Order: sequence, then structure tokens, then C-alpha cells
Amino acid sequence: MTHFLSSDKNPKGHKLEDILKHIRNDVIYRATKIMNDNRPEAQHVLNNNIQILQYLEDSIKLAEDSTTVLNRAFGVRENGKPRIGD
Repeated sequence: MTHFLSSDKNPKGHKLEDILKHIRNDVIYRATKIMNDNRPEAQHVLNNNIQILQYLEDSIKLAEDSTTVLNRAFGVRENGKPRIGD
């Protein structure tokens, strides 16, 4: 069973891209809190966060693409039934 994502057993779950967008917003918020901290450790963490943001953006685009493919091929998900797979 999925804990966060929408599935047949969790129909009130979220789309992957929506969760990733929330995480992206949290990382941006944290990054802005340390952006003026010039200590090497803070700058190291900030640089890591910038890389993570790029990975998140790439992941969001992939998740949105998957949703587009599924919607186009099988329509919007209904009744909690999976559109593909078991």
C-alpha cells in the first residue's frame, strides 16, 4: 500500500508531481534561510540544495509526463481502479 501516492488502496492519495512540488517548495524555503550565511558549511548545504532542486525539477517533469501519457491513453483515473498494472 502506498502512504502518500494515489492508488487503488489509497484513492485519496496525491499525484507524485504534487508531492514533489511541495518538497521543492520546502527546499527553496530552507535554502533562503541560509543563503546569507557565509560559513563554509552553510554554503556547502546551500549548494547541495541547489543541486537537489534541479533533480526535483527533472523529477516533476517526468511525473507530469507520465500523468499526461496515462490521461491521454486511458482517461482520468476513476473509481480507484488502476489504469495500468495490477
